[in-house]
Amino acid sequence: MTDWIKAARLRTLPLSISGIIIGSFIARWRILENGGTWDWKIFAMAILVTLLYQILSNFANDYGDGVKGTDQLRVNEAEQRAVASGKISAGQMKNAVILFSVLSLIATVALLYLAFFRDGLMNEFYTFVALGVACILAAICYTVGKKPYGYIGLGDLMVFIFFGLVSVCGSYFLFTKTFDWDVLIPATAVGMMSAAVLNLNNMRDIESDAASGKKTLALRLGFKMAMVYEIILLMLPLILILVFLGVNGFIKEGKYYPFIVMILLFPMTALRRKIMAVKEPRELDPFLKQVGIMTLMMAVLLAFGLNYF
Repeated sequence: MTDWIKAARLRTLPLSISGIIIGSFIARWRILENGGTWDWKIFAMAILVTLLYQILSNFANDYGDGVKGTDQLRVNEAEQRAVASGKISAGQMKNAVILFSVLSLIATVALLYLAFFRDGLMNEFYTFVALGVACILAAICYTVGKKPYGYIGLGDLMVFIFFGLVSVCGSYFLFTKTFDWDVLIPATAVGMMSAAVLNLNNMRDIESDAASGKKTLALRLGFKMAMVYEIILLMLPLILILVFLGVNGFIKEGKYYPFIVMILLFPMTALRRKIMAVKEPRELDPFLKQVGIMTLMMAVLLAFGLNYF
């Protein structure tokens, strides 16, 4: 059981729920302002679904890199995963991927039943079922298959789309049944933080990926330029959140609680400086968890600030 828990890579889970929290609580703020009701059951199911997607992605990543031999080249034992280390066989991991694909699909349909089907919104129901299937395929195909997109440098783009745009805008739509363009601003912020985590991961593994032919964006850019890219990804999210709050008139209305999220400016600045000081790729590993937690804190503080009053 310990090996399966490690393979699930629990440190990635805070990042996965951040977009759901932001999208759901922006929706809550707007719904309650208009005298409507916010269904906590939809939120709980959305969290469950995204956790299943993330664990599925981690298992698929472990399986794909394991059978391709990519993980065998990792020099740090902490970076080696279950299949590569032999703690879990490739067959067992493949079965786990299938199992979590089925569980993810079942949970997705249950979520969409709550959000759309019971209200007779069939077009929305079937559209989001298709989107759920796309999320499952995206989780699997990062490293699995003959042409996994993670091996051709498209991982950052896909993470930005699914962890950012789809997660925030999709969860917002589950509650409001509408799309508002300004939600793209915090969605972009979450997407950039998610891409920052992946880029750190790929910078850490840049040497072993080069040896195995896994051409990530970090490898294509080179370590120095990937570091510049990383700093940009970490600088813009709080600026985007500030833009979102400004667009919604919180300064004019004298409502300052939502700006509590800006307190993260100080730890974010310190974190960027620490990352910039790294010279050896393997030294980046601790920062993956830190950036993930920072993303979750951004989501929680924004959600709290918007819904406090």
